[in-house]
Amino acid sequence: MSVETIEKRSTSRKLAPRYRVLLHNDDYNSMEHVVQSLIATVPLSQPQAVSIMMEAHTNGLALVITCAQEHAEFYCETLISHGLSSTIEPDE
Repeated sequence: MSVETIEKRSTSRKLAPRYRVLLHNDDYNSMEHVVQSLIATVPLSQPQAVSIMMEAHTNGLALVITCAQEHAEFYCETLISHGLSSTIEPDE
């Protein structure tokens, strides 16, 4: 009788890189339009959307959401289609 050793392969998964969706302040859109666009685009409550809008208005830039690259690109493009200024960057 022989004994075999079975090696277990490592099953650790590498997490997909995450990206930040950023909202930039602009002087063209009303605060209400920005809030409504955020709610329509990203899964946010109204208080969250208002807070993000106010942060962008006050500081010139606000973090909207951090997510997988594909979702970040979709959210960014959709915000842009609503007339807002948005970019994405890697979350480090």
